Amino acid sequence: MAVRQTGRHRRPAEEQATYREVFAIGEFRALWSAQALSYIGDQLAQVALAVLVYDHTRSTLLTALVYALTYIPPIVGGPVLSGLADLFPRRTVMIICDVLRAALVAVMAVVAMPVGALSALVFLVVLLGTPFSAARAAVMPDVLEGDRYVAGSAIANITHQVTQVVGFLAGGAVVAVVGTYEALALDALTFGASAVILIGGLRRRAAPHRGERESLNLLRGTRDGARLVFGDPVLRSLVLFAWLCAFYVIPEGLAVPYAATFGGGAVTAGLLLAAMPTGMVVGSLLFSRFVRPANRLHAMGWMSMLACLPLVGAGVHPPLWWVVALWALSGVGSAYQLVANTAFVAAVPASGRGQAFGLAQSGILAGQGVGILVGGAAAQVLGPETVVALAGVLGLSAAAMLTLGWNQVRGGVIAGTRAGPFAAPSSGAGGEELSGVGRPAS
Repeated sequence: MAVRQTGRHRRPAEEQATYREVFAIGEFRALWSAQALSYIGDQLAQVALAVLVYDHTRSTLLTALVYALTYIPPIVGGPVLSGLADLFPRRTVMIICDVLRAALVAVMAVVAMPVGALSALVFLVVLLGTPFSAARAAVMPDVLEGDRYVAGSAIANITHQVTQVVGFLAGGAVVAVVGTYEALALDALTFGASAVILIGGLRRRAAPHRGERESLNLLRGTRDGARLVFGDPVLRSLVLFAWLCAFYVIPEGLAVPYAATFGGGAVTAGLLLAAMPTGMVVGSLLFSRFVRPANRLHAMGWMSMLACLPLVGAGVHPPLWWVVALWALSGVGSAYQLVANTAFVAAVPASGRGQAFGLAQSGILAGQGVGILVGGAAAQVLGPETVVALAGVLGLSAAAMLTLGWNQVRGGVIAGTRAGPFAAPSSGAGGEELSGVGRPAS
């Protein structure tokens, strides 16, 4: 359970928290700053790696493969490693992961290596991000409580999208000006800076399962997390909605070869990569400010379909600016993820935050990686425009089916939302009710 805060940050749980109040909390500022730095560095590295591989191989498949390696590692060890966030102090887990990632990216920046070795290091860097993300998600409710958590989550999600835009746009420009290896060196610096911020700005907390650590049965914890998430129809629907991004993320992995069809290079690829997160920022702001909470839950299915529908337009081979507009509109639709996240938060118990969030996040990243890899292989034969259009068709079909199932269970979630910011929906599996707060998978 979140630690209740005192002093000028204390407020009745039913009052609406402001962004200014959330930023007044020092620990949140530390988490937010570390997040923003890491995200910008990650986007910079993604552009650099894609350009580096494509320039050396001229292979769409290999470019998509290396890009997909920024998503695939959770398939192998993500759900298991996420349990470290429940067994060890979460601050320690985050700092160690940052230090190790900084060292690995620094090696990529200073040592010229073949694509195979580069891919192996990318795999390790992303794999270390899984326990970091789970620890950060689990510690957020200890820093923010009540509606402050809702506001903090909105800030975190918007920051993610804004830093994606800045990182991709700046990434294309930086790579064009300073080079790919120098861009990787900047990414290593962001990981190091994130570790320093967390050391100075986040206080120590004991491990949640300190007394159970001797068993270190991460596999059992993974099984329990899967049972928790997939044993409840509401959580299951919300996680599947989150995993729908496996379809509409495919254009990201094809951005460099897609830009090449217009005769463009790194800057054009950065423009394409920035389109979707820009749309999601706009969609998140509009959706959260002008739509009532219950209505957001009603509209979530339609928004998920909007995330996929515009991609179908790529099949008619539109000009560059139309492609950017279509991808941005897809990003607007993907703002439904913020609603799914908030509903997911309400049903996750505090003791299993690391496993539940790690499982959800790992599924997101794994699905994105597989989608990008399959899309890259298909683009070798069909071309990037056709593959993006097919991804839109398949994603739209999946979203429609998920919406039909969601309409059967959303009533309990809407009732819980009206009861309070963190009221838990009733579990359909055995009638058990789950409660607790935590950062949703996103």
